[in-house]
Amino acid sequence: MTDLIRSAGLTYYPEIARSVGLDPKQMMRKVRLPLACLDTPDTPIAVAGLRRLLELSAATSGAEDFGLRLAERGGLTNFGSVGLIVREQATVGEAIDALSRFIHVHHDGMRLDVARNKQTVTITLHLRGRQPSASRQSIDMALGSIHRIIQSLFGPDWRPLEVHLHYPPPHDRKRYREFFGCPVTFNADDDAILLSARDTERRIPSAHPLIASYLRKRIEAIETRPASWEEKVDEVVRILLASGDCTVDRVAEYLACTRRTIHRHLAEAGTTFSAILDAQRANLVIQLIEDPDRRLADTAVQLGFSAQSAMARWFRGRFGCTITAWRKGVRPLAGSVNVPSASAA
Repeated sequence: MTDLIRSAGLTYYPEIARSVGLDPKQMMRKVRLPLACLDTPDTPIAVAGLRRLLELSAATSGAEDFGLRLAERGGLTNFGSVGLIVREQATVGEAIDALSRFIHVHHDGMRLDVARNKQTVTITLHLRGRQPSASRQSIDMALGSIHRIIQSLFGPDWRPLEVHLHYPPPHDRKRYREFFGCPVTFNADDDAILLSARDTERRIPSAHPLIASYLRKRIEAIETRPASWEEKVDEVVRILLASGDCTVDRVAEYLACTRRTIHRHLAEAGTTFSAILDAQRANLVIQLIEDPDRRLADTAVQLGFSAQSAMARWFRGRFGCTITAWRKGVRPLAGSVNVPSASAA
């Protein structure tokens, strides 16, 4: 199954790539990641594509610390709603628990285990599908980002007690010591950050309990990421339709696979790409035509129709009336056609 991550993880990729002599667009094309995801941070992209990009960028540029460089530029804002709820917790310990609880909303192939004793707290990173020979940059970016998030709650002078990395030491160990500001152990059993238990008791001055409660309810309502191929294709189709650029080939780019793979998995699930596209079109078209100032020709283009007339025929067949009639309040009898519910629309 394809794991997905919010494309916000690539926010600073162009800047870091250029700083080490790489052409960011060329590198993204090599691993078949869509360039458009750089402009839409909430777009889901395949974790496998991101990992290939990081490894290729490090190998091509010779920058062993490429993943750390990305983590260094990131922070809570790169984690979207997860970052917001972390920031509003009362203490650092509660913030770490919230990060562990909701991290899958940002990256559904990532898990954090938090273990405590009287002296220390250990945050262990788990990346699904990890391959020791080809995952160094992904681990550096993920663990480095966690370090930066915790540091942002304390201030730049905070340091963990230790950092453990499962892979062999790089040529420049000093760079890792400087980044984390503490002893770094390589060839360890796990990838983890150890901090003082006393540090987790520190209160976060900017925290607001009412906002934290509100955000928790909101994120709990959306935290279950799509698990099946049908659900993941549906999620990407919905986002790409909103941007006006949705085809099976584009969806395949975001999921780091081929169109044949998509068709095969959807057939196994008893559906088709056309059926998913049609359902999402039906949901979106209602929102678009409710705007009287929006040209129907523009709506047709956004939804991927060859012409306004093609959209008009599709709409009548889907909803049992014309677009003009719908705008005037005419609705088909309930159950006579496949009309989206009010909540879906």
